Amino acid sequence: MDKVDNILAQWQAERPDLDTTPMGPIGRLKRCAALMQPKLDKVFAEFELSYWEFDVLATLKRSGAPYCLAPTTLFSTLMVTSGTMTHRMNQLEKRGLIERLANPEDARSKLVRLTAEGAALADRAVEAHLQNERHIISELSPEQLQQIDDNLRTLLAVLEEH
Repeated sequence: MDKVDNILAQWQAERPDLDTTPMGPIGRLKRCAALMQPKLDKVFAEFELSYWEFDVLATLKRSGAPYCLAPTTLFSTLMVTSGTMTHRMNQLEKRGLIERLANPEDARSKLVRLTAEGAALADRAVEAHLQNERHIISELSPEQLQQIDDNLRTLLAVLEEH
């Protein structure tokens, strides 16, 4: 029994007429995310990064050299609004982790590129992040991890379809 089972039992007692089946997996996903985020944030804090800062740096780094993207590509990948992205870019630029360059294909926009410092920080942080993720899931067998991953892939496909 986990905390979600307790919630489901309470609903069953209070409203036995309801089919609470969706609450199980969705509640567990939400609870897993809530429990995992502080564990992830702890490692990012070691690099003086927030989750979103790591996400921006990692997105630019994994895009490949020259680690440069158009803001629209960047904010659509990160699933944030353009206003949110502008504020975040200003903060990262002040820290010297990114720079904005003229876009030769669109004079109205600037490209976002990792600085050498930002690329080095992204490399160090992603190594620690992966080590942390390995630790978080270390009690699960390879078979369990594969099953979870396959099921989440299926769920994600359904959610992205809508």
